[in-house]
Amino acid sequence: MKTIQAILDAAGHQTIKRLECAPSLPLIDIGAHRAHREGTVLLMSGGRQDSARHHILGVDPWLVLKSRGRKLTLTVDGKTYNLEMDPFEALRIINDHCCCEADSSDAPLKAGLMGYLAYDLKDQLEDLPRTSVDRWRLPQICLYAPSAIVVQDTHTGKTTLHESLRTLADGRTEGGHFEAAMRACEGRPLPDEIFSIDATVRSNFDQDGYEAAVERIREYIAAGDVYQVNLSQRFEAPFKGSAFGFFRTLFEANPAPFFAFINAGDHTVVSSSPERFIKLEGGRVETRPIKGTRPRCAEPAADKAMQDELLASTKDDAELSMIVDLLRNDLGRACRGGSVRVARHKALEAYQNVYHLVSTVEGELGDNQDAVDLIRAVFPGGSITGCPKIRAMEIIDELEPDRRHVYTGAIGYLSFHQTLDLNIAIRTAVIHRQRMAFSVGGGVVYDSDPRSEFEETLHKGQTVFKVCDTCPPLNESTQWVWFNGRLCSTQDARLPVSDEGVRYGNGFFETIRADQGRVPLLAEHMARFNRTWRAFFETAPPDITWATVIAQVLAANDLSDRTAALRLTATGGDQATGSAGSLWVSARPYRHRLAALETRGLDLRVYPETRQSPWADFKTLNYLFYLRAGEWARQNNAHEALILNPDGSLSETNTANLLVIRDRTVVQPHSPHVLAGVMEARVCRELKDQGYKVERKPMFPVDLYSADQVLLTNALMGVVPVLQLDDTPLAEPTGLSRNLNAAIFKVPDITTAQ
Repeated sequence: MKTIQAILDAAGHQTIKRLECAPSLPLIDIGAHRAHREGTVLLMSGGRQDSARHHILGVDPWLVLKSRGRKLTLTVDGKTYNLEMDPFEALRIINDHCCCEADSSDAPLKAGLMGYLAYDLKDQLEDLPRTSVDRWRLPQICLYAPSAIVVQDTHTGKTTLHESLRTLADGRTEGGHFEAAMRACEGRPLPDEIFSIDATVRSNFDQDGYEAAVERIREYIAAGDVYQVNLSQRFEAPFKGSAFGFFRTLFEANPAPFFAFINAGDHTVVSSSPERFIKLEGGRVETRPIKGTRPRCAEPAADKAMQDELLASTKDDAELSMIVDLLRNDLGRACRGGSVRVARHKALEAYQNVYHLVSTVEGELGDNQDAVDLIRAVFPGGSITGCPKIRAMEIIDELEPDRRHVYTGAIGYLSFHQTLDLNIAIRTAVIHRQRMAFSVGGGVVYDSDPRSEFEETLHKGQTVFKVCDTCPPLNESTQWVWFNGRLCSTQDARLPVSDEGVRYGNGFFETIRADQGRVPLLAEHMARFNRTWRAFFETAPPDITWATVIAQVLAANDLSDRTAALRLTATGGDQATGSAGSLWVSARPYRHRLAALETRGLDLRVYPETRQSPWADFKTLNYLFYLRAGEWARQNNAHEALILNPDGSLSETNTANLLVIRDRTVVQPHSPHVLAGVMEARVCRELKDQGYKVERKPMFPVDLYSADQVLLTNALMGVVPVLQLDDTPLAEPTGLSRNLNAAIFKVPDITTAQ
């Protein structure tokens, strides 16, 4: 495996071209034209604070570094390498390799890395327990080396373009085209920036839970474990549309000093932070911790009262002083001895929604230290952990349900010419898979009032909350399920964690297709459901008119006039306590698989893991084997995994039954344990009526190559032909599958039926 140094050595070298320019568009509009591209990073400075000086746009990265734990992906000139090493050491190697001299311009960044360092990167610096949940599993480092960086001085208006001219190993030169790209933007309309956020934002705490967590911290403080802990709650909501539109809306509503937009590929970061974490320039180091918050008021006298209350607060003064001492110690680990000092303490700063108290701590970088040493010394910022830092981080992980990811990490840039400016990632949202998450929190000390701490988080989140309240409605309808005898939203359906369906997979399900409110094979499905119920629970099946329940669920979800996939699920309850299991019916729109894939049939690949289990006779909730098989097939350029028995004979695929047709004979491959498919049985009856002979016997993968036709069947997609096995073509599909589907579903082409 190549080392990171070898990868960089083979990547050629770069020179920096500098050009002063005067684009006719605001930099935020130029960023809007590039926002759809991964690696676009826009750092904007808003407000009147002295830290709000530069707008910086980075585009078209020639290098990308992402990491989770010690597993890294490094992409250089379009080639991606997987590595395993200390991510900080990787950062140092990149920074040293790409090191260049600062020029005479006052631009803070001409070449370097832009992006974020997630709070969870702390686990690479300290051995800490990890008891919170990382549901989204996003990178802990996400940094891009742009090939073009535009820096705009907000005080003078001067704009400078720095481009990395890449001389590749084969002698070709890349880069140097962004000036023309900026000019090309001038005559084009801005991209669509419409977005929607569901106004019913949900937190991972309720108020009682958050206040209880504050009380727990007070108990830790009383016991002498810690002096202060920063506690946060995470809000989440469905999101659709333009993430850049969301960024622009926030910037116009609350122009904080450290605004950021990062297109990170499968997720986007939008941040509006007021707090500088760490700055390095000319060997001088600066950090600006914020502690103490009061809401702004529309009425001047009330607004002045908030200022006075904050300045007079002994609790906030003590909290800020505590963090200043912590940061002095952190800076001392990387700064020259005796150089660290408090340059400003407890200054009042005004923002759109709140007042804050801010201090400035300075130092001079040590002679044998570099920017990466500085980051290691201070990360994560003490103002958003607590004091002492390590114990505070342990308590945060214990009390907060979700990993913080980028929240309270750092966003900004690390240059290749020994400058650095990172802000604390607060007031920060992450958009991923049509979900938006953002967190707000505050420092808790012994004098903290739990209710006030909860309300403070709401004040800090007002900018985002107001956008959620005022942006266009999401128009995302509630999903309804029939759950244990009543119709309710999916959010309100709750399955006890003690249920054996959750603990052991003790349960089963039926997948059923409905067309225009009709369920052609309902009787067959319910017969199999009842057989499975008796096998699992050894009791009489529930006496329920399932046709009526299904009609209710379809109507509630506006699916009565469409093609829908229904799922009827039963779980075993908790035998230890005698609690009953759960029953529910859910529905979703269904688009035929062939139509979605835009193919005539499906490709198979033999799954290397064989299977034999008596529970394969049923559609159990223990579905992991089939889930992994399907994932494996997709990773290996196939649609379905062909499951084999231990003797190598055919069984089924990960979602369908298999039928092999040869010489007017339909062969169902014999398997000791296989699901008796409802659609499979219906197709075999139809083929018998057409004069085919139906038999069951052992078959092997090689037998498929000599078949006249190979078909897959399941309740949703009906009958589909198989096109190839292990990249070898099978017999060309005939019209048989189409005719069978038309006979069963009473529509000419089920792939287009709605």
